[in-house]
Amino acid sequence: MTNTVQNDWPAGIKRTRQRKSVLSILEDSEKPLSATDICAKMEKGGCAAWLSTVYRILELFVKKGVAIKTNVMNNEMAVYELNRFKHKHYAVCLNCHKIIVMDNCPMDTFIPQLEEKGFHIMGHNLEVFGLCKDCSPT
Repeated sequence: MTNTVQNDWPAGIKRTRQRKSVLSILEDSEKPLSATDICAKMEKGGCAAWLSTVYRILELFVKKGVAIKTNVMNNEMAVYELNRFKHKHYAVCLNCHKIIVMDNCPMDTFIPQLEEKGFHIMGHNLEVFGLCKDCSPT
C-alpha cells in the first residue's frame, strides 16, 4: 500500500494542481475511466490539461500504486481507476464501450489444475464482452 502524507496525499508524488484534479476524478469515479474521459472531466471542472500530461500523471500514479491500469477490448483501450485494493472484474459493451462492474468473480468457483504441473497462480485477468441493455437488439 502506498504511504500517504498529510491530507491523504500519496507519498513520493509532488502535489500539483493537475495531479490533484486527476486524483480527485479517480476518487469520485465508480468505474474505470480512460485518459480521455479524465481529460474531459478536468476541462469541465476548470482544470484543463493536455492529454499527454494526463497520461504522464496516470502512469506515475500506476507506478506508485495509487491507480490501476487495465487494458480492455484486446488492448484497444486502457482505463484507469483508483487503487482501492479490491478485486474487481468488468463487462465491456462491444458497441458503446460502456464498462459495467461485475458483482462477483467468476473465477471464485473455477479451480484450475495447475499445481501438479508446477505452476503457482498469482492472480488472473478476466475480460467479458457483449452488448449492454442500450445496445442490445432485443
